[in-house]
Amino acid sequence: MDTSRPRRDFCFVHAADLHLDTPFKGVSLSAPHVGAALREASLEAFDQLVLLCLERDAAFLVLAGDIYDGAERGLRAQLRFRDGLERLSDAGIPTFVAHGNHDPVEEGWSAVSSWPELVHVFGAGAVEAVPVVRGGEQIAIVQGVSYGHRDVTENLALGYFRQPGPGLQVGVLHCNVAGAADGYALYSPCTLSDLREAGLDYWALGHIHSRMVLSGAPDRSDPWVVYPGDLQARSPKASESGPKGATVVEVRDGRVRGVEAVACDRIRFSPVTLEIEGLDGLDDVRAELSELASSELAKSNGRSLVLHGVLRGRGTVHAELARESVLEELLQTLRSDCRQVSPFVWWDHLRVETAPVLDLDELRRDEDFAGELVRMADELSAGGLDTDEVGDLLGKMPRELDRLARELLRHELAWPDLVRAFAVAALDLVKVQE
Repeated sequence: MDTSRPRRDFCFVHAADLHLDTPFKGVSLSAPHVGAALREASLEAFDQLVLLCLERDAAFLVLAGDIYDGAERGLRAQLRFRDGLERLSDAGIPTFVAHGNHDPVEEGWSAVSSWPELVHVFGAGAVEAVPVVRGGEQIAIVQGVSYGHRDVTENLALGYFRQPGPGLQVGVLHCNVAGAADGYALYSPCTLSDLREAGLDYWALGHIHSRMVLSGAPDRSDPWVVYPGDLQARSPKASESGPKGATVVEVRDGRVRGVEAVACDRIRFSPVTLEIEGLDGLDDVRAELSELASSELAKSNGRSLVLHGVLRGRGTVHAELARESVLEELLQTLRSDCRQVSPFVWWDHLRVETAPVLDLDELRRDEDFAGELVRMADELSAGGLDTDEVGDLLGKMPRELDRLARELLRHELAWPDLVRAFAVAALDLVKVQE
């Protein structure tokens, strides 16, 4: 019998990157009610996190860094954070806090002179290990370390190791796991092997704003390695789109049996894409975009939306979209159409990536590169070229088109579909280069 594993089943909650009272970035605001809602969103998402812990009777909460958006953290964010943790402490739910690059413990001002009884804030410099006792039984050991200053470049994961004693072994760390995501600063860089070698059961990570499960399965011995993503989206970037929230970790027979993503966000950033093929005019574009907005709102479960739209494809309406000031006027019209919608829908921006309809007959008569490309496509469709001839043609193309063609050839498409995809994509590329 394995006496190191407790018999008690429980769950705990893992969240990170709260960025409380964050200023929203890249959002064009001309409506006061939208601006006011965005300013409250991160704080309301934290309130929802506290409620989630209470509703699930969580054994504990772990917060893996970037509680605040900067060293100069605001008063209302600090007090809201303390009040929320006090609610959890009063309910017997401990909280473990590790600070990250945005809110290092040795920088900035703190308005909180003392924390509630069941709150443990990990210090900087060395990893600390704290036992969690529930119902007289030690159910877990939580390890963590905070950033002392912003630019932590050493591998903090190397300071974690399995502790003696019973209970689930949890590591809380704000870090960048190699290969997890592009575009993030290399704060406390480490590898998945580093995390596995520590011998822990669950790694509660922070720093990457997209939810990721890098390792872990109910029927495997590998440790769970999880980024929950940020609690509330804060910009129109791709990594901020979609549901945001926390991860509920289910523990049975002393092992993690599953992880559940639970949305806590109050405002959701959603991309919408409209293909213009077949649309006759701007009225159709407006109607289709409005329909897409309604569909996103129906899926948001009562949350407000900030939408960023992209218009793509080829169609006759391209010429109208290219007219001066039309795009801005369309954006203002969409905003006006949503003025009375509740929860609110805010169209932040529209981007046009459209092109005119191709006249292939006219292109066939041209003696330029585009004409040669279409004639080559005709020969390929008719089976007039063998594989070697196709290879020779690809070798004579500019490097960009060569890469494009070979990428399309990797897809197992029928020749006509392949030719059409290559011709349209290549012509678009040539147009951009011109």
